[in-house]
Amino acid sequence: MEKLTLYVGTFCPFCKKVENFMEEKNINSVEIKNIDKDAEARDYLIEKGGKKQVPCLFIGDKPLYESMDIIKYLRDNAQ
Repeated sequence: MEKLTLYVGTFCPFCKKVENFMEEKNINSVEIKNIDKDAEARDYLIEKGGKKQVPCLFIGDKPLYESMDIIKYLRDNAQ
């Protein structure tokens, strides 16, 4: 499986929705980076994803936006 990295913001309710889903389903295979606390992560998100929108799940080097799309992907593909 490709590397999964979830970019989140501190006060984003949609990010919390994805994080709560991951916790409920015991999904630990996703690295989480908070763009409010990590300037390098924020810059990477903007450079590679094209915008500062969170949540954003990178599947390898491909960004996936929208909390429900991320949850669906994780439900179907993550451990």
